[in-house]
Amino acid sequence: MDTTMKQAPASKATQAAVMSAIVWGLGQFYNRQFVKGALLLATEIMMLLYLIPALPQAVWGIVTLGETPTGRVKVGKMYQMVQGDHSIFLIIEGLITIIVFLLFIWMFVAVVRDAYRVRQTIERGDQENNFIQSLQYVGENKFAQLLLALPATGVLFFTIMPIVFMIMLAFTNYSAPKHIPPANLVDWVGFKNFTDLLTLGTWSETFYGVLTWTIIWAIIATVSCYFGGILVALLIQQAGIKFKTMWRTIFIIPYAIPQMVSFLIMRNMFNGEFGPINQYLSYFGLGKVPWLSDPFWAKVTVLMVNTWVGIPVSMVLVLGVLTTIPKDLYEAADVDGASAWQKFRAITMPMVLYSTAPILIMQFAGNINNFNVIFLMTGGNPANGDYQYAGSTDLLVTWLYKLTLDNHKYSMAAAIGIIIFIIVASLSIWNYRRTRSFREEDMIQ
Repeated sequence: MDTTMKQAPASKATQAAVMSAIVWGLGQFYNRQFVKGALLLATEIMMLLYLIPALPQAVWGIVTLGETPTGRVKVGKMYQMVQGDHSIFLIIEGLITIIVFLLFIWMFVAVVRDAYRVRQTIERGDQENNFIQSLQYVGENKFAQLLLALPATGVLFFTIMPIVFMIMLAFTNYSAPKHIPPANLVDWVGFKNFTDLLTLGTWSETFYGVLTWTIIWAIIATVSCYFGGILVALLIQQAGIKFKTMWRTIFIIPYAIPQMVSFLIMRNMFNGEFGPINQYLSYFGLGKVPWLSDPFWAKVTVLMVNTWVGIPVSMVLVLGVLTTIPKDLYEAADVDGASAWQKFRAITMPMVLYSTAPILIMQFAGNINNFNVIFLMTGGNPANGDYQYAGSTDLLVTWLYKLTLDNHKYSMAAAIGIIIFIIVASLSIWNYRRTRSFREEDMIQ
């Protein structure tokens, strides 16, 4: 008899879970939670009304990408425009439907577990919260999760879904002129875009050339801004420097001004024909420098301008770190007779690097995707006859922009986007895991 009493709660809990698995809310009705059961039943009805017709269409659309393009059909003596399938819309609608279906599965599991748990609570003789008490419990204990649910849903549909959409485009032939809907359909081509990008003629030559310049640019831009900011911060912090607030204000101005304004002004200043910099050089008998029209000088120019804009950020970060370094360390170094360089190498630089290493890695990743300075200063120019839709100063991200907006090579641009993500993510994770900030994060608090 005792065995029967012990098994009865589990049996009734399973019964409640099965009822909710068959129809949402039945298990809750069985547990006498009528308001919750009604809400769950209404939710399931609405989701099924959407999913039953939409899910087969979504699977068909993603698998086939459509069968009939939009075109003119002769009807009698007249031609009429007949609406066909739009491959891109089919992908987007299919992704939305699949996401809703996954949410449905997640809610299904949650509803079944809720019915099972509540029935176990009732059979143990404990008092289960009613609907009003449940709302109060959520407001008091789950308020943060409730507020995070809305932005999490936004991230799901407006961040994750576009990323998945881009990944899917990389395996299609969505590009001009032959595969642009609605007049034409798009097909799945597997890894063809990646193999073309890595091995096919001008595509591979452009990719390796732009990739090489992107890596060189990211390294030089990051190092120059970082160590330039350290140098400026150390100079400002020197004991003999007066008007420190004024110096900090002056050096932060380039960052405070909108970058678009700064880059457009600098573009005019470095103009090879009428720019003031070349005019000043001519006053001293020096020839005009092709700042933006020569491939080498254009790269030098964008690096200099990026350094001018990027140093203030590193300077502010380093100034904050310098104020946290204990003065006792420097006093002990003075007692030991350490020189200024030895104190910098043994005390200042390790402490600064320890605190700013993650930000340094973030700056490196940001410079790989530094669209503004290249686009606004040179537009990727000067032109390079050996490149496919790219100029001599184009980074991977600006080349991607040109392929997408100017030349409608969407599938190839999507493949480049995936490669950029792999490069940035791999380098960032690998470098961060090698820093002392990661290995010894518990040592300095």
